Amino acid sequence: MKLEKDQIFNADCLSVLKKMPKNCVNLIVTSPPYADNRKSTYEGISVESYVKWFKPISKELLRVLKPKGSFVLNIKERVIDGERGTYVIELILEMRKQGWLWTEEYMWHKKNSYPGKWPNRFRDGWERCLHFTKEKGFNMYQDEVKVPTGDWASSRLKNLSKTDRIRDESKVKSGFGKKIENWIGRDTVYPDNVLHFATVCENKGHSATFPSELPEWFIKLFSKKGDIVLDPFLGSGTTAIVAKTLERHYVGMELNKTYYKLAKENISKFVPTKIKKRKVKGKEILSNERNIK
Repeated sequence: MKLEKDQIFNADCLSVLKKMPKNCVNLIVTSPPYADNRKSTYEGISVESYVKWFKPISKELLRVLKPKGSFVLNIKERVIDGERGTYVIELILEMRKQGWLWTEEYMWHKKNSYPGKWPNRFRDGWERCLHFTKEKGFNMYQDEVKVPTGDWASSRLKNLSKTDRIRDESKVKSGFGKKIENWIGRDTVYPDNVLHFATVCENKGHSATFPSELPEWFIKLFSKKGDIVLDPFLGSGTTAIVAKTLERHYVGMELNKTYYKLAKENISKFVPTKIKKRKVKGKEILSNERNIK
């Protein structure tokens, strides 16, 4: 199958992936159905069979991903009879056997997680975003996700001690020393691996829509303009829309016919008009102006 850019399929992702050429996509960002969830729309995958179900999919994802590409998997173990399941951990181990490198784990902190009370735990305020790669030397554009330095800098950098100016060495020779002087004159810094995004509260026609900020952050970090972003569990089309907004190409699969139609409708509403340059703290960036019809 010849890979056509900017297209989605109403089909099982595994059947489509098998027809795609190898090494053809730059980034995969997705959130598959969680075990025993969404039974009314996806029939549900049992906890016992989840790893077995996902392994053929991850095998094909490994094949179609370019050598320096990345795979970001948003997933979270559910509670079963008062105990957290282990199927995500088991899946990670099996994917490593397939050849995946489990490079990093990002935490999505859900700033407005659903309130509730349970006898043996608190509400879920975070989800995993597992980062897998094929090689240790993968594409990563860290400057694209820098964050403001913060208010601490204005006061902390006023009066530097002798220690603050010492070369990056710690007293215990651990290699984790801090040279505070390095932060003088910097407006932005690299972020940590905890992402603070609110969940989608309004009705989007899909039962598990993640916020656009989530795929946006990873698309900026692991791809560049013109790259191809794949979401094998497209849902209402969020990943494709964000990819298009950021001037990337997209490929998506959605098994549910209702959600497929919704994704097509949502994507078609996005009409890019022009790219406008603007400056943020002296740095020129591009902002995509668009109309929603």
